[in-house]
Amino acid sequence: MRKPWEISLDLDRSAEASLNAQIVQAFIDRIRAGLLRPGDALPASRELASQLTVNRKTIVLAYEELTAQGWLVTQKKRGTFVSPELPAVKQAARVAAVAQRLSGRLPEPGYQAYGVEGELPLPAVDDVVDFSDGAPDTRLVPFEDLSRAFRLALLESARGNRLGYGDPRGLPLLREELAAMLRAERGLNADADTLCLVRGSQMGIYLAARLLVRPGDDVAMERLSYPPARDAFRACGGTVHNVEQDEFGMIPDSLERICRTRRIRAIYLTPHHQFPTTVTMPIDRRMRLLALAEQFDFVIIEDDYDHEFHFSHSPMLPMASVDQGGRVIYIGSLSKILAPGLRVGYVVAPAGIINRMANDILLIDRQGNTVTERAAAELLRSGKLKRHIRRALRVYEQRCGQAVDAVREHLGDFASVTAPGGGLALWLRLADGTDMARLTEAALLQGIRLLPGHLFGDDQVPVHALRLGYGSMNEREFRQGVEALRRVIIER
Repeated sequence: MRKPWEISLDLDRSAEASLNAQIVQAFIDRIRAGLLRPGDALPASRELASQLTVNRKTIVLAYEELTAQGWLVTQKKRGTFVSPELPAVKQAARVAAVAQRLSGRLPEPGYQAYGVEGELPLPAVDDVVDFSDGAPDTRLVPFEDLSRAFRLALLESARGNRLGYGDPRGLPLLREELAAMLRAERGLNADADTLCLVRGSQMGIYLAARLLVRPGDDVAMERLSYPPARDAFRACGGTVHNVEQDEFGMIPDSLERICRTRRIRAIYLTPHHQFPTTVTMPIDRRMRLLALAEQFDFVIIEDDYDHEFHFSHSPMLPMASVDQGGRVIYIGSLSKILAPGLRVGYVVAPAGIINRMANDILLIDRQGNTVTERAAAELLRSGKLKRHIRRALRVYEQRCGQAVDAVREHLGDFASVTAPGGGLALWLRLADGTDMARLTEAALLQGIRLLPGHLFGDDQVPVHALRLGYGSMNEREFRQGVEALRRVIIER
C-alpha cells in the first residue's frame, strides 16, 4: 500500500470556526477539488495531530464526521481512506475549454526550428572550484536504497517482459505516484493522464515551447532568467521580450505594457525561487499574473525546479495549484532531489496538452528509461524518497547558513548577500562599476569558475552580481572557494 504523503492544512486558530470544523471543511474542499481521490490513504490520526499541532481527539472527531457524511471510510487494521463512493461533486468544464482553445493554436509537427544561441554549460573539471548554478550534492544520494530499487526494477522488468516499448508519457506507475505526491504536497489536481515524464526539466521546457510557440510568436521572460529556457523559445522561432523584475520577481505592470503592444503567447517563470536571484514571488503578485494570463490569453510555464528545498517556512504552493483556467503548464524534476544524471522530470498540464507532448516524444526518443522510472516509483511508493528529502533538506539548510556566513566574513567588503528562503545557490551583489568580465577571467586563472550575472540576461545591460551555488559543496569546500575568491578580488 502506498505510504500517505503529509497533507498541508492551513488552520486559523483565531477564527470563530472550531479547529474540528476547519479540518472537516479543508478535507471536503480537497476531495471536491480532486486533490484527494477515492482510495487515497489518509495519515493516521496521531500522525496528523502531531503535524498540525492539535489534540489527537480533534482529528478523530473530524475523521468521524467525514465518515458519517460519506467522504471517508475506515478499514480495520488498514487505516482511513477517501470513500470510493463520494457525495455528488460537480466538475467544472472550464479547464477543458481552455485546453481545447490551446490545442487549436498549437503548431504542427515539422516546422522550421531556429538555431540555439548562448553557451553550453562547461563540464566539471578536477582541481577547479566550481560555483555551480545550484547543483545538488550527489554524495547525499541514498545509494543503498537507490541500488535496491534499481535491482528490483530490473528484475521486475525482465521477468515481466517489460523492457520493450511502452507509453511515451512514461511509466504509468511512476506517473501515478508522482501525481499522488503533487496532489498531497503541492495542491495540484494531477493524475496519470495529466502528467508526462520527461528527461529533466529542460526537456519539459522545450516540449512546452514547441507546443505553444510558432515561428514569429512573442513570449516573455524576466530580464534575468534561465538561459536554456530563452534558448528553447528561440529554437522554436519565438521572439523573447524581457520583462522588468524587482526584489519579488517579474513586475506585472511591466508585463502588461508588453501585452498591450504584443500578442504574448507564453511567459516563463520560476516563482518559488527565481532563477537566478533566488527570491520567492508573493501570492498577490502570482494572482495578478494569473489574471493577466486570463485577460491577454497567454500560458504560464511554471518551472518549479527545486520546490522541496525551502527553509524559512512551509513551501508556497505552486501557481498551478490555484490556476482555475488551465493557464499553467507546470514543470518539475527529481534531479535536485536525487541526481541530475538520473534524468527524471515531469510536466503537468491538461490531458490534451500532455497527449501532444507524447506525440513529440515519439519523434525525439520514443520513451524514457523504464528501469529508472520503475526504480523512482519504488522510492516514492516505499516512502524512502520522502525520508531522503527530509535528510537532504536539513543538510542544505545548514549549508545555506554556513555559506551566507562565509560570504559575509570573507567577501563582506566587496559584496552583499541576502539569505535566501531556499534553493541551492546565493545571489551576491557587487559594487556598481565592478569589471565582471575581468573578475571572471582572473578567477578562472586561479581555478575558480564563476557565473556572473550577465550570463542570465541577453540585453547587454551590466549586472554587478554573481550566482554562487553552494549545494554541491560541504562547508570546508565552500569556505575554501570563497577564501580563494577573496584573494582574486584583492589581487585584481
